[in-house]
Amino acid sequence: MKIDGTCHCGNITYTAEIDPEQVILCHCTDCQTLSGCAFRTVAFADEAKFEQLSGEMSVYLKTAESGNLREQTFCPTCGSPIYSTSTDPAPRTLGLRVGAIIQRDQLKPKSQYWARSAQGWIGDAASLPEK
Repeated sequence: MKIDGTCHCGNITYTAEIDPEQVILCHCTDCQTLSGCAFRTVAFADEAKFEQLSGEMSVYLKTAESGNLREQTFCPTCGSPIYSTSTDPAPRTLGLRVGAIIQRDQLKPKSQYWARSAQGWIGDAASLPEK
């Protein structure tokens, strides 16, 4: 599936090809902290199928629980997260942040990772009153 993405301020724009069957929720505590939310929704793209159209991203290197370094890319102007990836040489897989994808309403997660770190109230979210 061809997707388009942008940061909140519009500085970073991109296109990519993803498999919508590979969209996940990640409940790890790093994703919770880095997203400022209870979980992160991720779609994967081969680096060769990602094209940055505008802007220049900032990169934060975090150390994963495994000890591996992970690049966290984001817009330096508005702070919107764009993707994460390994520091390995190409070919790499990018974990695109679904919130920055224009077609996000079409990207239903198919699995969850690090569920043991999920917030206990997640299952109750559907029953909360809507305002």
